[in-house]
Amino acid sequence: MALRVCYPPDPNPRPPKVKPPPKSCDSHFHVFGPPDVFPYAPQRPYTPPAAPKEHYVTLAAILGLERGVVTTPNAHAPINDSSADLIAFAPDRFRGVARLSGEEPDAELKRLHAAGFRGVRFNLIPESGGRVDLDLYGRIVRRIATMGWSTTIHLRAPMLVEHAAWLESLPSPIVIDHFAYVPFKDGLDQKPFRVLRDLAAKPKFWMKVSCVERITNGLPPWDIAIPFARELIEAAPDRTVWGTDWPHSNRFEPGRTPNSGDLLDLLFEFAPDPKIRQRILVDNPAVLYDFPR
Repeated sequence: MALRVCYPPDPNPRPPKVKPPPKSCDSHFHVFGPPDVFPYAPQRPYTPPAAPKEHYVTLAAILGLERGVVTTPNAHAPINDSSADLIAFAPDRFRGVARLSGEEPDAELKRLHAAGFRGVRFNLIPESGGRVDLDLYGRIVRRIATMGWSTTIHLRAPMLVEHAAWLESLPSPIVIDHFAYVPFKDGLDQKPFRVLRDLAAKPKFWMKVSCVERITNGLPPWDIAIPFARELIEAAPDRTVWGTDWPHSNRFEPGRTPNSGDLLDLLFEFAPDPKIRQRILVDNPAVLYDFPR
């Protein structure tokens, strides 16, 4: 099967209309390569353009974001070297979410922790290279929970409904990526969103209000997402985080890549109250990802 080739991120990111507070954190982004230094995984589902740490640091400066949580992407998984390289560049500014195979010895998990990783991510979506292996994931979570790591889950809305009880059984904080891709067009009363909202009210679950451009498959405005985000934030004001998902790697059509400044502007619509934005951008990620406080 031919590998899909992605379009690069918007080369002209715009600063947000409102300056974010000091120590604001982008809680979900990736770096890619450069592939001559950090090769892509042979089994990857797509081939992205290089998006190295220097490019992300420039983007963060434009957006006014002082902290970030880099997530090892499918194109590199389960090798975390490119993410570790970014964290080492500025250890007080960056944390990582790792991808694991389950075969790593305890010494490797300790090495990743010392390198700044504070979570693991599981991708359950087959078309993006994921798989559903709940037994394996459960074993990994039991190991990383002893280090205080969180578990990030990347899955689609029907999977959330199917696996909600399993998620509740896991012994670590659980971060649900990207609204679990609930289809906004189906409204607030659809079953997947009711399940997501119920989980948001439970202390072990964290919500990541991000990736609306993927869910809508469109460019701004993304106003349809606002009531969904506000309900989750109301349910979990101390357990909601936000991220750009830069460099928006799953873009396979020209002209569909979002501008990260627009995405940050949308967060200010999600959370008009400055105190709530302070929690989402600063306080919550500091707790979840163990930033210096």
